[in-house]
Amino acid sequence: MNSQPISSVHSARLFYVIGPSGSGKDSVMSLIREQWSQHIVIAHRYITRDASAGSENHVALSVQEFEQRQNKNFFALDWQANGHCYGIGCEVDAWLAKGVDVMVNGSRAYLEQARDHYGDALIPVVIEVASDILKQRLAARGRESREEIELRLIRAEKLKQQNIEGAIMLDNSGLLSDTILPFNDYYQTHLE
Repeated sequence: MNSQPISSVHSARLFYVIGPSGSGKDSVMSLIREQWSQHIVIAHRYITRDASAGSENHVALSVQEFEQRQNKNFFALDWQANGHCYGIGCEVDAWLAKGVDVMVNGSRAYLEQARDHYGDALIPVVIEVASDILKQRLAARGRESREEIELRLIRAEKLKQQNIEGAIMLDNSGLLSDTILPFNDYYQTHLE
């Protein structure tokens, strides 16, 4: 990961979306894209996962391709989780430098590294969901075993207990249109 902070270069914001698997991050980001398309760019992630896996529109790379890009510093942020490598392309830094707000699907485990890189420009967006609903969603998608689902639920509860400074909190337990209301309120208030 590039360690040079860029927050002093621009006034654009990086909305760093985090939440448990199954919380609906992709759905939330898609609706924000629709409502704020003239102001916010949603960045694709580069992932060592098949393009047809999951619902996220991502750029699929082999491990070798990922490592080549990583070695050439093509990623602004990168991490490993759930047996895959994830990267946010350095194009995000170029967009921010041009004053464009950007939203990325981040990783809660790498929030501090992302904050080190982006400083005050990074705004965490935390998506929560009621445990019973999350359990239903994880079971319905059929990607994890019962034990893996239980581990995900435990991690989700730990995230709920964290106080993430400056975060926009979104509860995605109900209607998607209601979920993004706090984001819309924040963004409308801070729109230059």
